[in-house]
Amino acid sequence: MNEHYYQLKVKDLIEETHNAISIVFHQPSPAMEYKSGQFLTLIATIEGKEVRRSYSFCSAPEIDEDLAVTVKRVTGGLMSNYLPDHIKVGDELKVMEPMGHFTTDYNSSNQRHLIMFAGGSGITPFMSHIKSVLKHEPKSIISLIYANRNYHSIIFKQQLEEIQAKNQGRFHVIYILEEAPLTWQGPSGLLNHESLEEMLHRIPDWGLEQTQYLMCGPEGMMHNIETYLKDRSIPESKIYKESFVAPTIEKEPKNQPQDALSTREITVIYDGEEYNFPVEPSNTILETALDLDIDLPYSCQSGLCTACRGKLISGKVKLDEEEGLSDAEREEGYILTCVGHPLTDDVKIEIG
Repeated sequence: MNEHYYQLKVKDLIEETHNAISIVFHQPSPAMEYKSGQFLTLIATIEGKEVRRSYSFCSAPEIDEDLAVTVKRVTGGLMSNYLPDHIKVGDELKVMEPMGHFTTDYNSSNQRHLIMFAGGSGITPFMSHIKSVLKHEPKSIISLIYANRNYHSIIFKQQLEEIQAKNQGRFHVIYILEEAPLTWQGPSGLLNHESLEEMLHRIPDWGLEQTQYLMCGPEGMMHNIETYLKDRSIPESKIYKESFVAPTIEKEPKNQPQDALSTREITVIYDGEEYNFPVEPSNTILETALDLDIDLPYSCQSGLCTACRGKLISGKVKLDEEEGLSDAEREEGYILTCVGHPLTDDVKIEIG
């Protein structure tokens, strides 16, 4: 198997809620290396077509013996419904090497307050982070604000309670339910400015320098949080987010070249090989490469997961979507082949 892919054997299937499962894989040999906050791209043949979807690790490196990701059913979702309906213990799945930049460096000397905002299945990468922070940074604390539709949709509820009980003073979780039962004593409603104000008053204030804000969840929730933090002059350098779905919020026009697209010959360097091929205006760079059986890495194909990220060595590329790239990555010349179109005849991209 290519070095960028693994064949993983399913060790266990854990029913987290009525519509979410965790898939536990045996560690391969040699062991797969990954970071908390990263994701695995699972590959399966469904209805005769190869389908790839990325799912965040809920396991943590150096802490959990096995590898685990969590899959939540999505209405109409090919992979998210196929996996819980068909996968069994003992099955093998082809996966891409771990990817993703929703990561942080852990250091025993760090003394910081991580405020995490999770919505629904957005809790998954935080499970990995929570375990790692509590193990590797004894001076740091975590406050988790976790929003769900209802009580029964809370993923990892028991694990979170156990972690909180073992780490009193260092880890605290506040649940907010959109549809709360009459017996519910916690916050209810949507995670809007009013509820954010209320909940942030209930957690420790370590000051701006020692506090970081992380978020992962539905687009509307993250937009509310970003707006709230911006209104309170929290710098962008303190805010980190992971997106699972393509944004639909209307955004300001990007400062991108507006040249008319046309068919252009490009060069892609990947895995020690150099490929030259023309890209037509109606196709992206990735689509064209795949049509030519050039096995470039990819997962979401919507500009979010960055599995297809490459460094632009020369030329200009137009991106249909930039949500997956940070400002620093854009400044360093990174582009996403799944939403990229060449604008000049000298485009040269290095993948990996």
